[in-house]
Amino acid sequence: QVQLVESGGGLVQAGGSLRLSCAASGRTFSGYYMGWFRQAPGKEREFVARISWSIRNTYYAYRADSVKGRFTISRDNAKNTVYLQMNSLKPEDTAVYFCAADRISGDVRTVERIDYWGQGTQVTVSS
Repeated sequence: QVQLVESGGGLVQAGGSLRLSCAASGRTFSGYYMGWFRQAPGKEREFVARISWSIRNTYYAYRADSVKGRFTISRDNAKNTVYLQMNSLKPEDTAVYFCAADRISGDVRTVERIDYWGQGTQVTVSS
């Protein structure tokens, strides 16, 4: 079992920044791909970003087109934590953001492949 706890959400004006954190406990954190999804009211949960485990000391990141150039995903295996730095936020980024963990390698963006979910943290961007 892996337990994921998100933090860092809140209310921010358009153009502002937030950094989300996801602390993991349980099984070996370094053996999981980590990611972020989001779900806005009335919409399906969608992929935001994903980061690989260490591959020859390199981490590979994948991001949805809607957040490229604005959001950055990173991880600190020593702290069992994954981060999502969100800059230039837009009102359409408003959603509940969920941390996710899975053991499928590569650019996988579907919710069905996720093994573990956090409880979510609300991000609200005002115009």
